Amino acid sequence: MTKLINQLWNDESGQDIAEYAVMLAVILVIVVGTVRLIGTNANNVFSNVGSAIQ
Repeated sequence: MTKLINQLWNDESGQDIAEYAVMLAVILVIVVGTVRLIGTNANNVFSNVGSAIQ
């Protein structure tokens, strides 16, 4: 029983999954923020061009 507990305590394989999940969350936040910023700026540019054409 002690050997099993020591193996579970020293097993670090699940740690990789948590690290990948954190990295994915950070990348997702950056991508969503960038897309929202570019989308807003693109909308303003198209509105200005449309107003200038009329």
